[in-house]
Amino acid sequence: MTFLQQSLYLGFVISILAYLCGVWLKKKLGWAILNPLLVSVVLVIGFLTVFGIDYKTYNSSASVISYLLTPATVCLAIPLYKQLELLKKHFAAILTAIISGVFTSAASIFAMSLVFRLDHGTYASLLPKSITTAIGMGISEEVGGMVTVTVVCIIATGIFGNIIGETVFRILGIQDPMAKGLALGTSAHAIGTAKALELGEVEGAMSSLSIAVAGILTVIAVPLAVGLI
Repeated sequence: MTFLQQSLYLGFVISILAYLCGVWLKKKLGWAILNPLLVSVVLVIGFLTVFGIDYKTYNSSASVISYLLTPATVCLAIPLYKQLELLKKHFAAILTAIISGVFTSAASIFAMSLVFRLDHGTYASLLPKSITTAIGMGISEEVGGMVTVTVVCIIATGIFGNIIGETVFRILGIQDPMAKGLALGTSAHAIGTAKALELGEVEGAMSSLSIAVAGILTVIAVPLAVGLI
């Protein structure tokens, strides 16, 4: 076993450096496709392949990052607290928007599963795709989905939403900051919220709220929808 494979915090160091490299590239070139998370995934895979390090070794030394996932998500409540009055004023509209987003996500997965004749396990794995990983993993396991597939879909959904979100708003002429934040948070969870925070404080607050509410609604909706296929 090589020194790299024996390093206790190998995965942690690789992950952080890869992400920082992604952040630098995004700032340097400004391309939407250079999402830091996407860049870091590619870099980590490349590093592990070149040095012949297996996933189990990498994962065991990077697991400390997983412990930071839940507190990092909770911290997103800070911008929401700053916009509390806005939330109270438009509570009905905000709740309606989030419910619509959750329903649309579940309905699209159901329709796609019918069209492509997906089996029950794959269908169950895809249903939590638009909520944060911390919640989605638990739901997937509970309803008989494949947790690994769910995690991949959640990450892919978030990255895709982060990349195309601003372009979609421009094409559709969406200018309201609340609408932007709600759309990003409901469809692309925490990674979408990172984009929302870049757009503005109101966008970030609404996106943060969407993560929590959409997560709760999905916990309720998935067990009901999973029996349809």
